[in-house]
Amino acid sequence: MTLIVSLAIGVLFAAGSYLLLQHDFIKVVGGTILIAHSVNLFIMVSGLSRGTEPIYPLGDGARVSDPLVQAMVLTAIVISFGVTALLISLIYRVYVSHRSVDIEHLSDFEERLVQLEEQQVPPEPGIGVLEDREVDEDDESDQPDRDGIQRDERATE
Repeated sequence: MTLIVSLAIGVLFAAGSYLLLQHDFIKVVGGTILIAHSVNLFIMVSGLSRGTEPIYPLGDGARVSDPLVQAMVLTAIVISFGVTALLISLIYRVYVSHRSVDIEHLSDFEERLVQLEEQQVPPEPGIGVLEDREVDEDDESDQPDRDGIQRDERATE
């Protein structure tokens, strides 16, 4: 019996690890679910002991099973459910904004965004990039704050 349960734990963990390496967010969530189940099963099998229920009054010399293992696994199940719900909601948000859950498509999209930002309007001839940024920062310092008070940083220097 122990060999069969050990093989089941190994298969669940191996399948979860394989799914974690895929390029689809849904498969990654499936992998985390399988790994969580394999860990729960491992904890349950490793700490389980045969005996009667630990309900008082106990008989004299009666062998009692340990309720701590069951409480730990129940807590782990609740936590993994919460994490899974969070991951699924994040995946839904990514899908709504990008219309894809494939990691490669999303990384290509991010690379295209970076390339578009780098190809912005070039600075005027004779003005370096740093000088252009310094001019922009000076222009922002002459703007009024949220309070409506105009502060000039050059005057305080």
